[in-house]
Amino acid sequence: MDQGLTMSRNQNITDVLMVGATGSIGQPAVRAAQRHGLHPRALVRDPRRAEQLLPGVELVQGDLADPVSLRHAVSGAEALVLTHRSSGGPRPDARAHVDYGGARNILAALDGAQPRTALMTSIYATRSDIPGVTPWKRRSERLLRASGLPYTIVPPCWFDHVGPTQRRLVLEQGGTADGGIARDQIAETLVGSLLTGTALGKTFELIAAGGQEPSDWDGFFGDLKSDESGSLDGVLDPADLPVEAEPQAVRADLDAVRSLRGANG
Repeated sequence: MDQGLTMSRNQNITDVLMVGATGSIGQPAVRAAQRHGLHPRALVRDPRRAEQLLPGVELVQGDLADPVSLRHAVSGAEALVLTHRSSGGPRPDARAHVDYGGARNILAALDGAQPRTALMTSIYATRSDIPGVTPWKRRSERLLRASGLPYTIVPPCWFDHVGPTQRRLVLEQGGTADGGIARDQIAETLVGSLLTGTALGKTFELIAAGGQEPSDWDGFFGDLKSDESGSLDGVLDPADLPVEAEPQAVRADLDAVRSLRGANG
């Protein structure tokens, strides 16, 4: 990404906890944070392996499945970048356990802290009419909105389905976008959203098209619609998954997140 792009830097953010830091989006996100003068800390399960992937980066040991182990990791974080995602595999509940459960456990571990948060979900996260799409990414989005944290939510389109001249970013809303995006573009957008006031409280899909990357991200994010205050869904999300129809466990998680928000003002 262009090192010369301009944005109104949020001077209150230095310490950023990177969740999913050893993944294919997490690693370039760590590098993007460093380029922007931030101090990234990587949440990892296996520090020995992570040292090889992220040399010189501060590592914090923790497991997304273990909320207790996350309390030290999130302590002092002024921002979070959440790029964790399940790779599927033999476990039938992997997306519920990792994509959703990881977000839930991070939010619980914050214990009332309010770091600026960038959450990566996935293409078609809100589309129940697309075969193979599960609701767990959408549920993680809802948890973040319910938490009251200052957030930006980014469902990127298809990883790497993009040519070398496709550097112009296109932001869309409503779950209808289709196209490709490079991994470094996703990473830069997630980190840039933390530092840009106009990205706050917005959900958007990310696509690459032919042309140059943006030079002024304040204006770029500023053209988007904000999510409605108090809503659990993105501003143009389809209204086809009412909260009342969610499983009791999911509704209980939403209530718990709201309770933490209320208990801490």
